[in-house]
Amino acid sequence: MQKRILILIFLFILTPAAVIRAQEAKMAHIQEGTFVPLYGATSKKPVVVKSFSIDIYPVTNIAFLNFIKKNPAFGRSKIKGIFADKSYLNYWKNDFDFGKANPNSPVTSVSWFAAKKYCECQGKCLPTMDEWEYVAMADEKRTDARTRKEFNEYILSWYEKSKTYENPIGSTFKNYWGVYDMHGLVWEWTADFNSLFLSGESRKDKSSDKNLFCGASSVNASDLMDYAAFMRYAFRGSLKAKYSTRNLGFRCAGSLIKK
Repeated sequence: MQKRILILIFLFILTPAAVIRAQEAKMAHIQEGTFVPLYGATSKKPVVVKSFSIDIYPVTNIAFLNFIKKNPAFGRSKIKGIFADKSYLNYWKNDFDFGKANPNSPVTSVSWFAAKKYCECQGKCLPTMDEWEYVAMADEKRTDARTRKEFNEYILSWYEKSKTYENPIGSTFKNYWGVYDMHGLVWEWTADFNSLFLSGESRKDKSSDKNLFCGASSVNASDLMDYAAFMRYAFRGSLKAKYSTRNLGFRCAGSLIKK
């Protein structure tokens, strides 16, 4: 029995095309709802999140490699400096080889610009910060588990671990919406990660901040005791769109799934 399982796992690793197809096809339907953001809100009034869909898993190394083959301008050696810093895909062997990284682990060291382009090429988009937080506040049984001590302890314990980005997608629990790895694998880009510091490029306003820098992530917290959320927003507050770090990946969102 164990030998059969190992063979199946081995075959799965050797069929990257199947991994790509499975990932690109699987999205979860998220029903419309409201919640009060823990940070960034100017009031404690609930925010309405319209129904949308989101990838069940983060984007993997093999899926991103497939994207680069079709869009070589986003390869490690080809991407322009205004779109990515020097850390961009620095763990890959070259533009078309992710080296010893697991093909089914989340791609990281990817800039916001590259993540955005990837999603667009799939006919999708990056989730907004409110959409991401709305999905991420769910545990296995509840749409909002933020007040549960155990839930926050789980998130904080992950922050203390290292190299979780080497684990394959689906390594963490399946939440209420059927989405995996919102916590416990990698941090993730959102479309408006910089929205607490208004910027013309991502918020379509008249600001001229081209660095997409967020400088007020801990302002207006509705619950200062929620350290798990504070860490998340503080991390976003340190980012610029061209940044890429080893523990930062992404997933796509999109239009509603027809059932």
